[in-house]
Amino acid sequence: MRAPERAPSPVDVVGNATPVSETPILQLRGISKSFGSVQALTDVDFEVFRGEVMALVGDNGAGKSTLIKCVAGIHAADSGEILFDGKPVHIHSPKDAATLGIEVVYQDLALADNLDVVQNMYLGREERDWLFRLKEPLMEQRTAETLRSLSVTTIRSIRQPVASLSGGQRQSVAVAKAVQWNSKVVILDEPTAALGVAQTRQVLELVKRLADQGLAVVLISHNLHDVFEVGTRITVLRLGRDVGVYEREKTTQQEVVQAITAGIPTKVAGIPATAPELAS
Repeated sequence: MRAPERAPSPVDVVGNATPVSETPILQLRGISKSFGSVQALTDVDFEVFRGEVMALVGDNGAGKSTLIKCVAGIHAADSGEILFDGKPVHIHSPKDAATLGIEVVYQDLALADNLDVVQNMYLGREERDWLFRLKEPLMEQRTAETLRSLSVTTIRSIRQPVASLSGGQRQSVAVAKAVQWNSKVVILDEPTAALGVAQTRQVLELVKRLADQGLAVVLISHNLHDVFEVGTRITVLRLGRDVGVYEREKTTQQEVVQAITAGIPTKVAGIPATAPELAS
């Protein structure tokens, strides 16, 4: 059955992006955010669908982190709206985001080195019985099941301290921790930064498996090689504005680099939305 046609939005016009389903699981419309005299985001649109990896790219200061922190409930947008599964929502705190099913894995991973894998997976969310004793067997079982479902096989023991894990293994634990809590959207902030070749391969394969399981994945990265390997679509931010959405299979790294460095915003006050030359 053919999906009903919809009017193209500015981001549809700029890139040749084709959504993988009719309704985005997460959609941002006209998000703006300033810090004093600094305008970090201006009228930004963004969306991600179930089962896709949406890469978010841009130079330093483009507004990527600010946009994600608005989604995560760390910053409140000055204007615009956030829709989750087609319905407007208000995210005032990270707890609100987690309740919706939005989990963010930051670059520092937020893992406790002195605790083991199970303790990190349940940190702050421990399972207890009526006497407030920890349900260790249950937590071990669920941790093992989560790692197994993501095909994480390089961790020798779920009871070994996180401090003894490699960079790729630590990243795997952080991602598994994010998806264990019935998450629907997983945001990964520079997941392959400072990793070696083998560890990077391990993390990229994990990103693919998340999308294969039907999760919506937002991948923030400066590494276009990684982006083009696992990304479904690519959203480019420049100077706090969105300058286009591109399908990985219908664009090139050179085109994306040009958008990052010289892209024209999709929406400028007083000027109708037009496709910039780089997308023609």
